[in-house]
Amino acid sequence: MKLDFWQVTHDPLEKVVTLIAKRAVEQGERVLVVAADAQQRSAISAALWQAGPESFLANGEGDAPSAERQPVLLAEEPTAANGASHLILADGTFREVDGFARVFLLFPPDGAPAARAAWRAQDGREGVERAYFAQEDGRWVKKG
Repeated sequence: MKLDFWQVTHDPLEKVVTLIAKRAVEQGERVLVVAADAQQRSAISAALWQAGPESFLANGEGDAPSAERQPVLLAEEPTAANGASHLILADGTFREVDGFARVFLLFPPDGAPAARAAWRAQDGREGVERAYFAQEDGRWVKKG
């Protein structure tokens, strides 16, 4: 599993989620976005629908009818009714999960201590490839 830590410092969280989800969907992957707060999920959903005239990202709530058909699901817990291979932890809270090829932990600067603890907790874990990304001059740069 690839485990990416993204420290969100400049762009709105919804924009970052949209960027990651768009790339994944373009590669034929399905995505699950987890955020405990319903208002945050709603804001992310609106941003996904407005990703662009030719590139909006259809999405729905994980507990809605026909959730399994959605390329992008939003949920309170990391249960992928759509068979997602990519998980975006949008609320900054790390959760131990299995069954995903790639997991993105998005966190604000004040969430860095918890993110560092989650990073350290992965030390020596077989099959986990970690990376850290930060924003520099409006671009995402892999730092480690």
